[in-house]
Amino acid sequence: MDPSVMQNPEMANIISQEQQRAMINEMVGKLTSACWDKCIMGTPGSKFSSSETACLSNCARRYLDMSMLIMKRFQNMQ
Repeated sequence: MDPSVMQNPEMANIISQEQQRAMINEMVGKLTSACWDKCIMGTPGSKFSSSETACLSNCARRYLDMSMLIMKRFQNMQ
């Protein structure tokens, strides 16, 4: 990347936002894959069972909690 681009505050902000958006998309993809594999057994019907819904909710909550914990630990290391 051209160094002069990063000297432009507006462009640097746009790039930072796009990087954050990409990280969020990656996290959602990983969360979806991990929780789906853990909670959905077989082919789902037209809607999730109550146990599948609870499992997906708990899995997503744990995944996000762990992601936040890891981010905080990395921030404390800096």
